[in-house]
Amino acid sequence: MSKRIDVKDLNVYYGDFRAVEGVSMNIEPKSVTAFIGPSGCGKSTFLRTLNRMHEVIPGARVEGEVLLDGDDLYGPGVDPVAVRTHVGMVFQRPNPFPTMSIRDNVLAGVKLNGRKLSKADADSLVEQSLRGANLWNEVKDRLGKPGSGLSGGQQQRLCIARAIAVKPDVILMDEPCSALDPISTLAIEDLIEELKENYTVVIVTHNMQQAARVSDKTAFFNIAGTGKPGKLIEYADTTTIFNNPAQKSTEDYVSGRFG
Repeated sequence: MSKRIDVKDLNVYYGDFRAVEGVSMNIEPKSVTAFIGPSGCGKSTFLRTLNRMHEVIPGARVEGEVLLDGDDLYGPGVDPVAVRTHVGMVFQRPNPFPTMSIRDNVLAGVKLNGRKLSKADADSLVEQSLRGANLWNEVKDRLGKPGSGLSGGQQQRLCIARAIAVKPDVILMDEPCSALDPISTLAIEDLIEELKENYTVVIVTHNMQQAARVSDKTAFFNIAGTGKPGKLIEYADTTTIFNNPAQKSTEDYVSGRFG
């Protein structure tokens, strides 16, 4: 289920502006990789290229390769919608469909992909996905109620359930806890730890302690100045990045001297 990602010399442009320059990295299956760095350094933009989500912005394009177990996601004839079934995404603000029931929220991505399920299969997938997001026990008696009636932390876990219902190989998370309280944040962090048993997980976080707690490897991105492209400065085991980084700018950032 879980797959590796190999990025080779990736450049991301919005029109003439180069937002990210020359990123190469290998992301291991069944692991959690965290992207850290100051605001505007390209980490969220880079994350979005891993499932072609950045393309929803007009004028966005990439040069370079993103390989999922050797298949180029940007190869000729590759459908971005198909890419997103393999590489799911959870956003910063929980975004369940407000008018849909909890059950329909979980099934939304599956239906979007045109998969027809019997009621029994759908029920089973809903339970499996909600269990996978550690939400089943809290919502099993109100699956027909709107997703918008849940707390923020529950809504975010509902969005994770929706992402895993499609059975992706990779789950991307763009600051999944920044809108949440500390208790909900802890629940999501515990969940990330469990998700890596089955998925390749990549998260962008501004919270350094979070990166240190949940990730196996950490990538530090930085920017030379406004209007300059974001670059990958250092990528290593999380313990190395936080305790013994090779680059001075990494050390300055993780020790809180800037950013």
